[in-house]
Amino acid sequence: MTNLQGKKVVWVEDDKYLVSLISERMAETGAKLVVVSDSLKAHDTVKTEMPDIVVLDLLMKYLDGFEVLKQLKADPSTKAIPVFVLSNLGQEQEIERAKELGAAKFVVKASIGLDGIIPEIGKVIAK
Repeated sequence: MTNLQGKKVVWVEDDKYLVSLISERMAETGAKLVVVSDSLKAHDTVKTEMPDIVVLDLLMKYLDGFEVLKQLKADPSTKAIPVFVLSNLGQEQEIERAKELGAAKFVVKASIGLDGIIPEIGKVIAK
């Protein structure tokens, strides 16, 4: 199990089932997890929490993840926080767009199990 003791993760995800699974797994790592299910609140939450990493879904109601990513990278107070995009979108153009907007990592949900996500988050934080 990846040790994220003392690290803070803001996870922007509106899938309640996935959030419940993630919350359990993250608790085992020692990280502090802040879940944001409303994309309109994502930027303000990140500014308030100042996490070590943001995990961001792209497909959400209101604002999509690309818009949230743009907001985070345009704000001097949040632009240095690494953003880990975790999405069901996996087309080359979506991956390229996320990277151009400043994502540190892009992972397609279907290609990685929950057990694989946390070590990847740890790698991004360690960079």
